Amino acid sequence: MAFSVNTNAGAFAALQNLNSTSSNLNTVQSRINTGLKVASAKDNAAVFSIAQKLRGDVSGLNAVKSSLDRALSTIDVAVAAGEAVSDLLIEMKEKAVAAKDAGLDTASRTALNDEFTQLRAQITSIVSNAEFNGTNAVDGSSSIVAITNDDGSNTISIPAQDLALSGTTVTVSSATAIDTAANASAAVDLIEASIGNVNTSLSSLGAGAKRLELQKDFVGKLSDTIEVGIGNLVDADLAKESASLQALQVKQQLGLQALSIANQAPSTVLGLFR
Repeated sequence: MAFSVNTNAGAFAALQNLNSTSSNLNTVQSRINTGLKVASAKDNAAVFSIAQKLRGDVSGLNAVKSSLDRALSTIDVAVAAGEAVSDLLIEMKEKAVAAKDAGLDTASRTALNDEFTQLRAQITSIVSNAEFNGTNAVDGSSSIVAITNDDGSNTISIPAQDLALSGTTVTVSSATAIDTAANASAAVDLIEASIGNVNTSLSSLGAGAKRLELQKDFVGKLSDTIEVGIGNLVDADLAKESASLQALQVKQQLGLQALSIANQAPSTVLGLFR
Protein backbone atom coordinates (compact mmCIF):
# COMPACT_ATOMS: atom_id res chain seq x y z
CA MET A 1 0.00 0.00 0.00
CA ALA A 2 1.39 3.39 -1.05
CA PHE A 3 1.00 6.45 1.16
CA SER A 4 0.67 9.80 -0.68
CA VAL A 5 -0.51 13.28 0.23
CA ASN A 6 -0.79 14.24 -3.46
CA THR A 7 -3.18 11.50 -4.56
CA ASN A 8 -6.01 10.14 -2.44
CA ALA A 9 -7.53 7.20 -4.36
CA GLY A 10 -9.94 6.42 -1.56
CA ALA A 11 -11.35 9.95 -1.63
CA PHE A 12 -11.72 9.79 -5.40
CA ALA A 13 -13.64 6.51 -5.17
CA ALA A 14 -15.84 7.82 -2.34
CA LEU A 15 -16.56 11.00 -4.32
CA GLN A 16 -17.50 9.03 -7.45
CA ASN A 17 -19.88 6.86 -5.45
CA LEU A 18 -21.37 9.92 -3.75
CA ASN A 19 -21.87 11.66 -7.11
CA SER A 20 -23.55 8.56 -8.50
CA THR A 21 -25.86 8.37 -5.50
CA SER A 22 -26.69 12.08 -5.78
CA SER A 23 -27.47 11.68 -9.49
CA ASN A 24 -29.77 8.73 -8.78
CA LEU A 25 -31.38 10.70 -5.97
CA ASN A 26 -32.07 13.63 -8.31
CA THR A 27 -33.65 11.22 -10.80
CA VAL A 28 -35.91 9.69 -8.16
CA GLN A 29 -36.90 13.13 -6.83
CA SER A 30 -37.78 14.22 -10.38
CA ARG A 31 -39.96 11.13 -10.86
CA ILE A 32 -41.74 11.83 -7.59
CA ASN A 33 -42.24 15.51 -8.45
CA THR A 34 -43.58 14.85 -11.97
CA GLY A 35 -45.10 11.42 -11.47
CA LEU A 36 -43.24 10.34 -14.62
CA LYS A 37 -40.36 7.97 -15.09
CA VAL A 38 -39.95 9.28 -18.65
CA ALA A 39 -40.52 13.04 -18.55
CA SER A 40 -38.28 14.02 -21.47
CA ALA A 41 -36.38 12.53 -24.38
CA LYS A 42 -33.15 12.36 -22.35
CA ASP A 43 -34.80 9.95 -19.90
CA ASN A 44 -35.57 7.40 -22.62
CA ALA A 45 -35.64 8.67 -26.18
CA ALA A 46 -37.48 5.69 -27.69
CA VAL A 47 -40.21 5.52 -25.05
CA PHE A 48 -40.64 9.31 -25.06
CA SER A 49 -41.08 9.28 -28.84
CA ILE A 50 -43.72 6.53 -28.63
CA ALA A 51 -45.53 8.36 -25.82
CA GLN A 52 -45.56 11.64 -27.77
CA LYS A 53 -47.03 9.85 -30.80
CA LEU A 54 -49.75 8.38 -28.61
CA ARG A 55 -50.41 11.76 -27.02
CA GLY A 56 -50.92 13.11 -30.52
CA ASP A 57 -53.45 10.35 -31.17
CA VAL A 58 -55.33 11.25 -27.98
CA SER A 59 -55.35 14.90 -28.98
CA GLY A 60 -56.84 13.95 -32.35
CA LEU A 61 -59.47 11.80 -30.64
CA ASN A 62 -60.45 14.77 -28.47
CA ALA A 63 -61.24 16.63 -31.69
CA VAL A 64 -63.26 13.59 -32.84
CA LYS A 65 -65.29 13.72 -29.62
CA SER A 66 -66.07 17.39 -30.23
CA SER A 67 -67.08 16.66 -33.82
CA LEU A 68 -69.36 13.81 -32.75
CA ASP A 69 -70.91 15.93 -30.00
CA ARG A 70 -71.65 18.65 -32.55
CA ALA A 71 -73.17 16.12 -34.94
CA LEU A 72 -75.29 14.59 -32.18
CA SER A 73 -76.60 18.00 -31.18
CA THR A 74 -77.40 18.78 -34.81
CA ILE A 75 -79.27 15.52 -35.29
CA ASP A 76 -81.13 16.01 -31.98
CA VAL A 77 -82.43 19.32 -33.31
CA ALA A 78 -83.37 17.66 -36.60
CA VAL A 79 -85.23 14.84 -34.83
CA ALA A 80 -87.10 17.34 -32.64
CA ALA A 81 -88.09 19.29 -35.75
CA GLY A 82 -89.19 16.12 -37.55
CA GLU A 83 -91.33 15.03 -34.62
CA ALA A 84 -92.91 18.48 -34.45
CA VAL A 85 -93.69 18.37 -38.18
CA SER A 86 -95.23 14.91 -37.76
CA ASP A 87 -97.42 16.19 -34.91
CA LEU A 88 -98.52 19.17 -37.00
CA LEU A 89 -99.45 16.91 -39.90
CA ILE A 90 -101.58 14.81 -37.57
CA GLU A 91 -103.38 17.94 -36.41
CA MET A 92 -103.80 19.05 -40.01
CA LYS A 93 -105.32 15.69 -40.89
CA GLU A 94 -107.89 16.12 -38.13
CA LYS A 95 -108.86 19.52 -39.54
CA ALA A 96 -108.97 18.22 -43.11
CA VAL A 97 -111.09 15.20 -42.25
CA ALA A 98 -113.50 17.46 -40.39
CA ALA A 99 -113.65 19.79 -43.42
CA LYS A 100 -114.69 16.89 -45.67
CA ASP A 101 -118.13 17.02 -44.06
CA ALA A 102 -120.38 18.41 -46.78
CA GLY A 103 -122.87 19.57 -44.17
CA LEU A 104 -120.54 22.15 -42.57
CA ASP A 105 -121.71 25.72 -42.54
CA THR A 106 -119.51 28.42 -44.06
CA ALA A 107 -118.31 29.82 -40.73
CA SER A 108 -117.18 26.42 -39.47
CA ARG A 109 -115.40 25.60 -42.72
CA THR A 110 -113.68 28.98 -42.67
CA ALA A 111 -112.54 28.43 -39.08
CA LEU A 112 -111.17 25.00 -39.92
CA ASN A 113 -109.34 26.35 -42.95
CA ASP A 114 -107.83 29.18 -40.89
CA GLU A 115 -106.50 26.69 -38.33
CA PHE A 116 -105.23 24.47 -41.12
CA THR A 117 -103.41 27.40 -42.70
CA GLN A 118 -101.72 28.32 -39.41
CA LEU A 119 -100.60 24.73 -38.85
CA ARG A 120 -99.25 24.60 -42.41
CA ALA A 121 -97.32 27.83 -41.87
CA GLN A 122 -95.90 26.47 -38.62
CA ILE A 123 -94.26 23.62 -40.55
CA THR A 124 -92.34 26.18 -42.59
CA SER A 125 -91.31 28.04 -39.43
CA ILE A 126 -90.06 24.89 -37.71
CA VAL A 127 -88.12 23.64 -40.71
CA SER A 128 -86.43 26.98 -41.35
CA ASN A 129 -85.36 27.34 -37.71
CA ALA A 130 -84.16 23.76 -37.09
CA GLU A 131 -80.50 24.77 -37.28
CA PHE A 132 -77.56 23.99 -35.02
CA ASN A 133 -74.12 25.50 -35.51
CA GLY A 134 -74.95 26.49 -39.08
CA THR A 135 -76.33 23.10 -40.13
CA ASN A 136 -79.98 22.47 -40.93
CA ALA A 137 -80.61 18.78 -41.57
CA VAL A 138 -84.34 19.01 -42.28
CA ASP A 139 -84.49 21.60 -45.07
CA GLY A 140 -82.56 19.41 -47.50
CA SER A 141 -79.54 21.71 -47.59
CA SER A 142 -76.90 20.12 -45.34
CA SER A 143 -75.99 16.58 -44.42
CA ILE A 144 -74.58 15.96 -40.95
CA VAL A 145 -70.89 15.08 -41.10
CA ALA A 146 -68.56 14.09 -38.24
CA ILE A 147 -64.93 12.95 -38.23
CA THR A 148 -64.29 9.53 -36.69
CA ASN A 149 -60.51 9.02 -36.46
CA ASP A 150 -57.57 10.90 -34.99
CA ASP A 151 -56.29 12.36 -38.28
CA GLY A 152 -59.73 13.33 -39.61
CA SER A 153 -59.46 11.13 -42.71
CA ASN A 154 -62.63 9.13 -41.96
CA THR A 155 -66.11 10.55 -41.50
CA ILE A 156 -69.72 9.61 -40.81
CA SER A 157 -72.30 11.34 -42.97
CA ILE A 158 -76.00 11.39 -42.11
CA PRO A 159 -78.09 12.39 -45.16
CA ALA A 160 -80.15 15.56 -44.90
CA GLN A 161 -83.94 15.25 -44.91
CA ASP A 162 -86.23 17.67 -46.73
CA LEU A 163 -89.30 18.34 -44.59
CA ALA A 164 -90.17 21.63 -46.23
CA LEU A 165 -93.59 22.10 -47.82
CA SER A 166 -94.00 20.94 -51.43
CA GLY A 167 -90.98 18.66 -51.16
CA THR A 168 -90.72 14.94 -51.79
CA THR A 169 -91.36 14.23 -48.10
CA VAL A 170 -94.05 16.73 -47.13
CA THR A 171 -96.19 16.85 -50.25
CA VAL A 172 -98.56 19.40 -48.74
CA SER A 173 -97.89 22.72 -50.44
CA SER A 174 -98.20 26.28 -49.24
CA ALA A 175 -101.36 26.51 -51.37
CA THR A 176 -103.08 23.45 -49.94
CA ALA A 177 -106.37 24.43 -48.35
CA ILE A 178 -109.51 22.83 -46.95
CA ASP A 179 -111.94 25.59 -47.89
CA THR A 180 -114.17 23.11 -49.73
CA ALA A 181 -115.10 19.50 -49.17
CA ALA A 182 -113.28 18.51 -52.37
CA ASN A 183 -110.11 20.39 -51.38
CA ALA A 184 -110.28 18.86 -47.91
CA SER A 185 -110.51 15.38 -49.42
CA ALA A 186 -107.46 16.03 -51.59
CA ALA A 187 -105.62 17.48 -48.57
CA VAL A 188 -106.25 14.33 -46.52
CA ASP A 189 -104.54 12.23 -49.20
CA LEU A 190 -101.55 14.59 -49.26
CA ILE A 191 -101.29 14.66 -45.48
CA GLU A 192 -101.46 10.88 -45.09
CA ALA A 193 -98.68 10.44 -47.63
CA SER A 194 -96.66 13.17 -45.89
CA ILE A 195 -97.06 11.54 -42.47
CA GLY A 196 -95.69 8.26 -43.83
CA ASN A 197 -92.79 10.05 -45.52
CA VAL A 198 -91.92 12.05 -42.39
CA ASN A 199 -91.92 8.87 -40.31
CA THR A 200 -89.43 7.36 -42.77
CA SER A 201 -87.24 10.46 -42.45
CA LEU A 202 -87.41 10.25 -38.67
CA SER A 203 -86.36 6.61 -38.85
CA SER A 204 -83.35 7.60 -40.94
CA LEU A 205 -82.39 10.37 -38.52
CA GLY A 206 -82.86 8.07 -35.53
CA ALA A 207 -80.61 5.42 -37.07
CA GLY A 208 -78.01 8.09 -37.77
CA ALA A 209 -78.16 9.30 -34.18
CA LYS A 210 -77.66 5.75 -32.92
CA ARG A 211 -74.63 5.33 -35.15
CA LEU A 212 -73.11 8.57 -33.88
CA GLU A 213 -73.68 7.51 -30.27
CA LEU A 214 -72.01 4.14 -30.88
CA GLN A 215 -69.05 5.87 -32.52
CA LYS A 216 -68.78 8.31 -29.62
CA ASP A 217 -68.74 5.44 -27.10
CA PHE A 218 -66.04 3.65 -29.10
CA VAL A 219 -63.89 6.78 -29.39
CA GLY A 220 -64.19 7.36 -25.65
CA LYS A 221 -63.06 3.82 -24.86
CA LEU A 222 -60.25 4.03 -27.42
CA SER A 223 -59.01 7.30 -25.96
CA ASP A 224 -59.08 5.86 -22.43
CA THR A 225 -57.17 2.76 -23.58
CA ILE A 226 -54.47 4.88 -25.21
CA GLU A 227 -54.21 7.04 -22.08
CA VAL A 228 -53.66 3.90 -20.01
CA GLY A 229 -51.03 2.75 -22.50
CA ILE A 230 -49.19 6.06 -22.20
CA GLY A 231 -49.31 5.73 -18.44
CA ASN A 232 -47.83 2.25 -18.61
CA LEU A 233 -44.96 3.63 -20.66
CA VAL A 234 -44.09 6.81 -18.80
CA ASP A 235 -45.74 6.88 -15.36
CA ALA A 236 -43.54 6.31 -12.33
CA ASP A 237 -44.37 3.68 -9.71
CA LEU A 238 -44.50 6.07 -6.75
CA ALA A 239 -44.45 3.27 -4.16
CA LYS A 240 -41.24 1.95 -5.68
CA GLU A 241 -39.78 5.44 -6.05
CA SER A 242 -40.59 6.23 -2.42
CA ALA A 243 -38.65 3.16 -1.28
CA SER A 244 -35.76 4.08 -3.59
CA LEU A 245 -35.74 7.63 -2.22
CA GLN A 246 -35.31 6.45 1.33
CA ALA A 247 -32.55 4.01 0.34
CA LEU A 248 -30.69 6.65 -1.67
CA GLN A 249 -30.93 9.18 1.16
CA VAL A 250 -29.29 6.64 3.47
CA LYS A 251 -26.61 5.88 0.84
CA GLN A 252 -25.97 9.59 0.44
CA GLN A 253 -25.37 10.00 4.18
CA LEU A 254 -23.08 6.98 4.19
CA GLY A 255 -21.27 8.32 1.14
CA LEU A 256 -20.64 11.62 2.90
CA GLN A 257 -19.23 9.75 5.87
CA ALA A 258 -17.05 7.57 3.60
CA LEU A 259 -15.71 10.67 1.83
CA SER A 260 -14.97 12.28 5.17
CA ILE A 261 -13.03 9.20 6.30
CA ALA A 262 -11.15 9.02 3.00
CA ASN A 263 -10.18 12.69 3.27
CA GLN A 264 -8.64 12.01 6.68
CA ALA A 265 -6.38 9.23 5.30
CA PRO A 266 -3.43 11.53 4.27
CA SER A 267 -3.11 12.70 7.86
CA THR A 268 -1.97 9.18 8.82
CA VAL A 269 1.23 9.87 6.86
CA LEU A 270 2.29 12.22 9.67
CA GLY A 271 2.60 9.21 11.96
CA LEU A 272 5.53 7.99 9.87
CA PHE A 273 7.55 11.03 10.83
CA ARG A 274 7.07 10.96 14.56
